Amino acid sequence: MNNQSLLQKKLLEKKFIYTAETTPPDASDKEVLLKNVMPLKGVADAVNVTDNPGAKAHMSSLTASIILAQNDIDPILQLTVRDRNRLALQGDLIGASALGVNNILCLGGDDPKNGDQPETKAVNDIDSLTLVSTANMMRKEEKLPSGRILNPPPKLFIGGAEVPTQGKPNPDKILNKINSGVDFFQTQYVFDPKILKDYMKILGDNGILDKTNFIIGIGPFASAKSAKWMNDNLFGVDVPDEIIKRLESSKDPKEESKKICIELIESYRNINGVKGVHLMGHKKELAISEIIKDSKK
Repeated sequence: MNNQSLLQKKLLEKKFIYTAETTPPDASDKEVLLKNVMPLKGVADAVNVTDNPGAKAHMSSLTASIILAQNDIDPILQLTVRDRNRLALQGDLIGASALGVNNILCLGGDDPKNGDQPETKAVNDIDSLTLVSTANMMRKEEKLPSGRILNPPPKLFIGGAEVPTQGKPNPDKILNKINSGVDFFQTQYVFDPKILKDYMKILGDNGILDKTNFIIGIGPFASAKSAKWMNDNLFGVDVPDEIIKRLESSKDPKEESKKICIELIESYRNINGVKGVHLMGHKKELAISEIIKDSKK
């Protein structure tokens, strides 16, 4: 496949990748978005644009991704099946690529019952794996599921989500995602190198690591309290007691958290199959840019 995005090109060149994340603002002004994300320009290799995270409305992820692309920031457009039917999703994929947004991350989306408009009806016309298969058909077979030809087709680099856990991963499930069209995986937060090493070894033993790219989720904490909250409330997240104790005993938990992230990045670099890290955190674009810069020194 030809290089269609900076992210894809750098992965093919076997560079260690840094991706980051931004949430589109509650504002109808592109300058608000750009002010938030500018610390990441030229620092992160690509920036995820979340799609109504927490089932709360923001500037659309498609619009925000286009704005980033027009300002020389390689976006990863997050698309949830929660909010659109298959026709809308297919239209967004065509339109995104037409305006230079080629990286996509296919997701289910957070439950609207947990958002700030709980009466919202989730669409879920298709699931996230069907969205992957549809995007793959559109780029490779150059047609829509209806059979209509796309000329030219969208140039897409397709991502999926995974959750490394202490339990044994399901290689068949991951292979199915790869065979459906997933080119790269971005994972849930991982704060324990041993869990990640064991997880990646199982994938390697099953021949998966040669077929795809794993970008591992990490992120800074505001405090020990926030680390404990993530432990208790985020699916698949396990913050080791050692990290919580370091944050509790530190005079500056935010700086200590940055150090922890940099240490984790260094350890993850040495784990077979890890192609990069994905740094997440609500309104933490500046802190994340600092972590990336320091980890590259």
